[in-house]
Amino acid sequence: MAVPFIDIKRLENGFQQKWIEAVKNLSNNTAFIGGEVVLQLENSLSNICGNTNVVTCANGTDAMQLALRANDISTGDKVLIPDLTFWATFEAVVNVGALPILVDCNLKDQTLDIEKVTHAITQIKPQAVLIVHLYGWAAKEIKTLRLICEKSGIPLIEDSAQAFYVKVDNQSIFKDAHCATTSFYPAKVFGAAGDAGAVFCKDSELAEKIRLLTNHGRSTHYGYQAIGWNSRIDALQAAYLTISLEYLQKRVESRLDFAKRYQKELAGITGIKVASPPENIISNGYCNVCFIDDLKIKTELEARLKENQIGFANIYPSTMSEQLGAEPYMNPLSTNYCGDNAKWVCQHIINLPLFAYMREDEFKEVIDTVKSAFQF
Repeated sequence: MAVPFIDIKRLENGFQQKWIEAVKNLSNNTAFIGGEVVLQLENSLSNICGNTNVVTCANGTDAMQLALRANDISTGDKVLIPDLTFWATFEAVVNVGALPILVDCNLKDQTLDIEKVTHAITQIKPQAVLIVHLYGWAAKEIKTLRLICEKSGIPLIEDSAQAFYVKVDNQSIFKDAHCATTSFYPAKVFGAAGDAGAVFCKDSELAEKIRLLTNHGRSTHYGYQAIGWNSRIDALQAAYLTISLEYLQKRVESRLDFAKRYQKELAGITGIKVASPPENIISNGYCNVCFIDDLKIKTELEARLKENQIGFANIYPSTMSEQLGAEPYMNPLSTNYCGDNAKWVCQHIINLPLFAYMREDEFKEVIDTVKSAFQF
């Protein structure tokens, strides 16, 4: 039986009707850019995320570039970023003219190695640190890293594209972040009907600077205070996200239920480890994460999954330092802080299907297929 890696078509009863009605209303009023629906979404996000300042934008990549620009990161500035991340993290730093300095991950939560970051702050004095919260988790030591950066006077930007609705010590991951970003790409736990993103800030003045940049640096209708660009969220995406907020808790609960069941069902199998978020982190159930020590068995498992038409992923199959597109921008300083951990993760990780409202027969098909690959 075929099982998709993710299925975002499984919408709740009544969702489509609400969405169609929202599109009808916006179309009748030709209210496609800005307006009340965008303001409503930003207010809702602020309340959910601990009354922080929220600025919506066109996509998650723009969100990172806006955060970097608003923190005055520009040509020649050094920015510490993970070697283990999605390409957009590296790309955002390059696009503002800064120099990405790649840092290895730790093997506990696959985020930045804080010891290496601390050493780099002392030795090379970067102008910013950009951490990435992977898999629908958060870095276990994020509060420590925030404190380190604050004491050093270095802005910490948190790429939380996979971490919306995640909690750290029972509080929203965005609540105490200096500057954090997210993506509302449709495949995320909280996804739009197209591209969209947001930036979250503690400081209201920083948020207003970001808002200025999203709209051409415009201060009045025909007055421009800065060089920005067009990164406004459109009203259709805002409406879709607002409707989705009504169902977000149920979707997350469904994802977490299956995430925990993976832990239980695969716990007794030697050779595969189902990773879990740090104990102080409440996940959003974005991603199943498994590590397989024996690469021959991993290859066999992937072959069986393909044969049975079961979707899977390798998030991510290679590091930034191994990307062909990174070569022209690789800074020699990265060799001091890269390491083998990120490469090990890329080689040994496999992600099994996990999405809201999986069916029991689908879950059983995945479990049976995985177990079959470990029967010698």
